[in-house]
Amino acid sequence: MPTAEERLRILKMVERGQISAEDAAKLLEALEERDKAELSPASSKVKARWFRVRITDLKSGRAKVNVNIPMELVSIGLKLRARFASGIEGFNADRVIEMIREGTRGKLVDVEDDESGERVEIFVE
Repeated sequence: MPTAEERLRILKMVERGQISAEDAAKLLEALEERDKAELSPASSKVKARWFRVRITDLKSGRAKVNVNIPMELVSIGLKLRARFASGIEGFNADRVIEMIREGTRGKLVDVEDDESGERVEIFVE
């Protein structure tokens, strides 16, 4: 069901003559369909909320990097991927992006780089 704010905004548009009453009815119907789709079983899965990157020193076991990014900002965070994972054998940033788009959750990457002495883990939770 459209929110009160959405309904009020549509009514104000009718009042100002920006849209017709018929157009307003179509908009309200579209908003109701949107809400029904959000509640459908296919989309009732809990959406992932966090993208987590953890880089650990293999010798000491201490975290060198521990980044938690809200999923809403992941596109920005993925632009930084080269900084965190450049040159790590076995890491494929494009595959990680693909898995995120597919809705994969849990641990996406777990790579140990013996040369740099680091372990890279990427999670979507």
